[in-house]
Amino acid sequence: MLSDFSKLETFLTVVREKSFSKASSKLGISQPAVTQQMKYIEDYLDVQVVDRKKNGIKLTKEGQMLFNIAQKIEKCVSNAEKELLKIMNKDVTFVFGASFIIGNYILPRFLNNLKENINNEVSINVSVSHEAIDDLLAKKIDMALVENYIPNDDLVYREWMDDEIVIFSNQKLPAKAKAEDLLSFKWVCRNPESQTRLLFKESLDKANYPDCDTFNVTSEVTSSTTIVQTVLHSNKNETPTVSIVSRNAIDSLLKAGALFESRIGNHKMMRKLYIVYRKDRKHDAFIDNVVDYLLKLAKN
Repeated sequence: MLSDFSKLETFLTVVREKSFSKASSKLGISQPAVTQQMKYIEDYLDVQVVDRKKNGIKLTKEGQMLFNIAQKIEKCVSNAEKELLKIMNKDVTFVFGASFIIGNYILPRFLNNLKENINNEVSINVSVSHEAIDDLLAKKIDMALVENYIPNDDLVYREWMDDEIVIFSNQKLPAKAKAEDLLSFKWVCRNPESQTRLLFKESLDKANYPDCDTFNVTSEVTSSTTIVQTVLHSNKNETPTVSIVSRNAIDSLLKAGALFESRIGNHKMMRKLYIVYRKDRKHDAFIDNVVDYLLKLAKN
């Protein structure tokens, strides 16, 4: 078993995620494959390593011992992989395809550290999610970072980080907006096909709030940058002009007090961001290293 670290990696992920299904999403493999690998470990050791419960999993005594051992092996493997990368040819630029929010606001925060980590030049192509996926399939880019899950048998999707969508304005808003608050605001809306707008509509429905089609919409905009600038420069002496956007896009403006955020009552609008790469590069050392680095960033 020790010669096949992928099974131990599956075990570590199951323990950390406390779920077989979440481990499946993180690893980019099917849930039956996760179950099969966990069964292999238990058959190999002839002991039960996890108890599956309604609210997750719990390590057995033997499972805790295995977890401690697997963590040590994981650290050794990680260090060895970094050493291996030093002997590889790294003259070719590593190209990301990223959706607007990720490419413009998230990835630039740690781009320099990423370059140092993989000892390689990095380039980013910013577009919408489906275009990034098309470029990945066409082998124009090495990896896609997107907020939409677009199933394809030739791709591996790894859950990366959570992204919160918030209501925002250049005027102070209630921290937890009520239905009547949303109806009173002036809205700069996303175009009807926008995935962010669809998430907003679903969130309103879950909270039993009126549909956004009933709101006072002053304009519809496609670009996140245009939305932020429109709201930022709206008249502060009138009814608040609001919109929705990834919190990542306005984080610095929120901290500076130039913008203010609100949420739908007690409800948070959350979506997953994904790391995507082609299955034919599943065991590529560069891909593995970049994925590991990005996953570690998400934990911080």
